[in-house]
Amino acid sequence: MDFRISFFNRVTASVLLLTMVFVSCESSSKVNPLDAALASDNLKISRVMDSLEQFEVQIRYTQIDREQDSIIFTDYDFQVDVDNYFYPASTVKFPAAVAALEKINEIDSLSVNTRFYVEGDSVETTFAKAVSEIFAVSDNAANNRLIEFLGQDHLNQRMQKRGVEPIRIAHRLSTSNADEVTTKPLVIYLNDSTTSLSPPIINKYPEELNINRVHKGSGYYDDEGLQNGAFDFSLKNYYPIKAQHALLKRILFPESFVPEEQFNLNPDQRQLLLNAMYMLPGVVGYDSEKFYDSYVKFFMFGDSTDPIPDHIKIYNKVGYAYGTLTDCAYIQDAQNDIDFLVTATILVNKDGIFNDNAYEYDEIGIPFLAQLGRELYQQELTRKR
Repeated sequence: MDFRISFFNRVTASVLLLTMVFVSCESSSKVNPLDAALASDNLKISRVMDSLEQFEVQIRYTQIDREQDSIIFTDYDFQVDVDNYFYPASTVKFPAAVAALEKINEIDSLSVNTRFYVEGDSVETTFAKAVSEIFAVSDNAANNRLIEFLGQDHLNQRMQKRGVEPIRIAHRLSTSNADEVTTKPLVIYLNDSTTSLSPPIINKYPEELNINRVHKGSGYYDDEGLQNGAFDFSLKNYYPIKAQHALLKRILFPESFVPEEQFNLNPDQRQLLLNAMYMLPGVVGYDSEKFYDSYVKFFMFGDSTDPIPDHIKIYNKVGYAYGTLTDCAYIQDAQNDIDFLVTATILVNKDGIFNDNAYEYDEIGIPFLAQLGRELYQQELTRKR
């Protein structure tokens, strides 16, 4: 064999080996932290990962770094797809609260403390109270009052204008007039003795969603009993992970976005919203035995009724209905100087029947989200910034 050829082959092989080692080391230093969290051997994670098709998991996790006056977001996704439908449940209350505050800020005669009631309803409230109830205990009636104030089309347009999309809020929650396209008038107190009646808003009828997984399961219950066949979500609310995470970023870090993508909230309105997002139910007057700290905070603490440590604040909005659990959260630990964003959804409906109230929320769904939050939190504790 020619010595020169032999020497060349040995050198080439050595260079190739060194290159492979370097690439391998570089790759190992850039392990996807979300993948690492989902590779946990904790049963709360592994039993879901072993049956991914069944649970329809989607997750977006964002690391936050700061460089001088700039905030740097690094997003990591797992199965996030705007074309794979999941039912957003009460997470739609977050955009309703934001849009209502923005609209109030554009009407001279209104403030967050303005009293009002929906025509035909006996409950008098304020916009500030409605926002508080939406986050503290995920109150459906409070959300629906804001829908009457906004109208579905107007709400959607406000979100899309700021880059929070795709989104389609089509109906109210848990009420007999959920699908009504015309809103009810609001009776608004201009002062202690004078009221004004807001005109009803006529919205467009929603079109069927033309995306994947809008038909789910093998059966469902309606007023006539058990029906065979998939449950149809095509006319339901649509608010995917991408849009939920986009709204959360814009509210928590408005300075990171161009003015056109920032919501028109004054400082007091924004602070009201932030306070409502992290405030625990007991602090705002709810029975802390029934409405414990983690009642509507699934990440990290959802599978426990123990108090959440004072140094950890979770700004979030959860949703759970039709077997789907979703949480969209900003988690901040002041003691250890860490913070991160995570939005995740999971479907827990083992029997494939909808509206039977047989969902594995407490057995599988909430434990998964709680452990996912803990896994990401532990990585945040040790990662270099």
